[in-house]
Amino acid sequence: MSENLVAHTTAVNAERRSLIKNQRPTVIWLTGLSGAGKSSIANALELALCNEGRHTYLLDGDNVRLGLCHDLGFSDKDRIENIRRISEVAKLFIDAGLIVITAFISPFKRDRALAREVIGAENFVEVFIDTPLNECERRDPKGLYKKARQGLIANFTGIDSAYEPPEDPQIVINTLEDDLQTAARRIIDFINKPSR
Repeated sequence: MSENLVAHTTAVNAERRSLIKNQRPTVIWLTGLSGAGKSSIANALELALCNEGRHTYLLDGDNVRLGLCHDLGFSDKDRIENIRRISEVAKLFIDAGLIVITAFISPFKRDRALAREVIGAENFVEVFIDTPLNECERRDPKGLYKKARQGLIANFTGIDSAYEPPEDPQIVINTLEDDLQTAARRIIDFINKPSR
């Protein structure tokens, strides 16, 4: 990083942007295995929030990798950089007063801890989409588990790359029990709590 950088203070700050939108900026960080249901829940959640007049933005793993992170692979080093970039983008959106929904495997505890630190713990809600590996493999919506089992994809989370479940997430969604609407409602109810 250059030593010749100085942060520029803008006339409109995060508090004012939040007041204009009449909402508390929040990052809702969905983590779980591939096929767990993160993207489906994120879409249902964003739709429900928009229907309530909330200002949102959804950062989805594949979409971000098609643009901002198109230069990254799936090595541990690249996964760490992917989450670092997403954290910084989410932090900017928090500054804009938005409710940000992220749907990323984000397999490593240290990376989720870094995301919480970058974004700010007061603005960060960790949601574990707790779907067993065998169910994710059964669903296999993109055919990725099959390819990983055949050795066609390396460093695939849950197969030959670790997934470290959150130890103390604010919300746990069990997709074998909760449908999309129930999952979305649980998250909204949580972020609406004045005491969180």
